[in-house]
Order: sequence, then C-alpha cells, then structure tokens
Amino acid sequence: MLFAALTWQVSSHGPLVGRDAAVLGWFRREAAAHPWFTTTAHYFCKLGNIEVAVPVLLAAVCLAGWLGRRAGLPRGWLPPAAALLVIVVLPVVVTVAKDAVGRPAPGRTVPDPSGYGYFPSGHTATSAVAYGAAALLLLPWVRGGAARLVLLAGTPLLLLLVGFSLVWCDYHWPLDVLASWSLTLSLLTVVAAAVTAVHRPDRQDLTAGPAGPAGPDGGPVGDRR
Repeated sequence: MLFAALTWQVSSHGPLVGRDAAVLGWFRREAAAHPWFTTTAHYFCKLGNIEVAVPVLLAAVCLAGWLGRRAGLPRGWLPPAAALLVIVVLPVVVTVAKDAVGRPAPGRTVPDPSGYGYFPSGHTATSAVAYGAAALLLLPWVRGGAARLVLLAGTPLLLLLVGFSLVWCDYHWPLDVLASWSLTLSLLTVVAAAVTAVHRPDRQDLTAGPAGPAGPDGGPVGDRR
C-alpha cells in the first residue's frame, strides 16, 4: 500500500514531491559541509550493484539448500526457491514502475533522454532484497548469539546505509529509496513465510534424541497405553 501511495504521489506530482525536494536539499547541504563522507558513501552505493548483491544471495541460496539437504529437512528447498523467485520478480516490477512513472534524476526537470526513470531506486531494491533474503535464509542455521546479532541488526543497518548513501551522492530522490524499501518488505514477506513454514517448531522431529530404556512390551518405561 505504501509503495502504491508513493507511486501515485510521484506520478501525479502530489504534495510529497515538494517535501521530497526539500529533504534532498538538506542532503545536498550536508554533503557539501561534510565531503569526507562522500567517498565512503560511494562504496555503499556500489553494494546495490547487481554484480555485487546477487552473488551474495546466490551463495546464501546454495548454503541454505545444502544445509537443509544435509539435515534432511522436509521441503528444505522451499526457502531458497522463494528467494530466487523474488530476485527474479524484482527487476520486472522495478522496470515497469520506472517506465510508467518516468521520474527525472535529481537536479533535472525533464526525464532522461534515454527514457530511464529514477523511481523507484533499483540499487536500493536490489541490495535490500538480496541481502535481506540472504539473512532470512541463513538465520535459522545460525546458533551463535554474536552471529545472529550481526544478521538481525547488521543487515537492516547496511540497507539503511545503502539507501542513505544513494541520496547523499545525489543519485536518487529520497522517495525513490523509500518506495524501494516498501516494495522490498512486500517481497521479503514471501521469503520469511517460506522460512517460517519450513523451520517452525511443529516441523521439528520431536522424537529425535536418545531413547529411554524399553519396557516389557517394547515401549519406553512408564508407557501406560
């Protein structure tokens, strides 16, 4: 719903577009006052490149699939398949939205001559879906507290830095980034649902573990059937 609302605002030049320009102006003033961060911000922007983000997701897909197969997990293929599905659907949705809205780049008043639109941000969406899905796939297999903390807190922080940097470097409007985040949440819900369906407690083998001593009838001691 948020993605649809933002798309409507941008395409119809609604009130939020004016606020968007004001927020971008603040970013530009801060970037001029703190140029030391710009170089670092460019590196964060590159994390949204397809050639960087997608291999990370593919590695997580392979690892999660292998771990599920080794553990004999029923339907262990489902979370990796869901992750692959959303990373395939993502560029279709982003491309359709870019073509439909045709938003110009920051600092321009007319669309790009090539027809390329800047709403929503492809780099933001790619990084958020790839790294977010990778974290969801690996989280059930991570036991250490520090490693889980890195996934749970570090992944959202990384995605915030990528989106922040894209606006800081004047590559995108703030609403471009916000719309991509809202779209990402919808897509990652599919991956989260698949992970939950496979790893929920009632799917675990509750009979696993060492068996107790057998009674006369072959059942465990204390069996009153």
